[in-house]
Amino acid sequence: MPFSQAQDRFIAPARLRPQLWRLGLGVTLILVIYIAWMAVIGLGVTFAVGLAGAEQAMGQVGVGSSPLSILVLLATFGGLVLGSFAAVRWVHKRSVASLFGPCDLLLRDFGMAFGVFMAVSLPGIVWVVVSGTLTPGVPFTTWAIFVVPVLLGLLLQTGAEEIVFRGYLQQQLAARFAARWVSFVLPSILFGLLHYAPAEMGQGAWLLVGLTGFFGLLMADLTARSGSIGLAWGMHFGNNILAILIFTTGEALDGVALFRLPFSLTDPSSVAGLLVVDLAGLVLVWAVLRRYLRGR
Repeated sequence: MPFSQAQDRFIAPARLRPQLWRLGLGVTLILVIYIAWMAVIGLGVTFAVGLAGAEQAMGQVGVGSSPLSILVLLATFGGLVLGSFAAVRWVHKRSVASLFGPCDLLLRDFGMAFGVFMAVSLPGIVWVVVSGTLTPGVPFTTWAIFVVPVLLGLLLQTGAEEIVFRGYLQQQLAARFAARWVSFVLPSILFGLLHYAPAEMGQGAWLLVGLTGFFGLLMADLTARSGSIGLAWGMHFGNNILAILIFTTGEALDGVALFRLPFSLTDPSSVAGLLVVDLAGLVLVWAVLRRYLRGR
């Protein structure tokens, strides 16, 4: 399907009520529901571990330093999903399904993007593993116990981010502004800023923001050209599996990874080569998926 047709079909539901005041109200509603959801989870943690241990437990959740803290952190993204659903139903009066694109297209594109991402990543994974530079992360038995719940949590987390940034925000901005860069760039900037973590990343905090924002731009392009969030979601899911379940640099979200890389984002110079390879891999996956869309 040509780009213009896929884009038009994807944003058509948002054109019914594209007013900026509705977008502002929708974003506010998402944030309110997300904060309320976080409060519910906080109460649940307090009930489970007691008031004395709740502060320490929530601190672990913030950095994902244990398997359980990773699961709780991933569960917090449910608030973004609920908030987005509420925004499109109550503020924009459109269906929740319109955030995703056609179901058959969503599922097919998700599988394609996930498969391409993992295939492109496989040589790098093998090279890193056989290089002998890795150190062990969590014990394999622990990893095996938590791998399925974490995979489900990653499906929720990546889906939540795609629903908000490539679904809701991209659709509503594209419906309101003719200039394509508005619906591509603004959500990608916000997506990058969401990952700003100076306490954990130190000097690499803004580098991570830039990399994540660039990733968001690639995902925005694929979403507009495909007419669903399936490609972005599948690629995002594959990326986060590697970053959380397989490899970690140890600053944060290291509670369930099998291996630790001999690099640190707190020292950007130590990861320069790795980042170049990662960027090249992302661009290659994006290019392959673009070619797939042209042949569809």
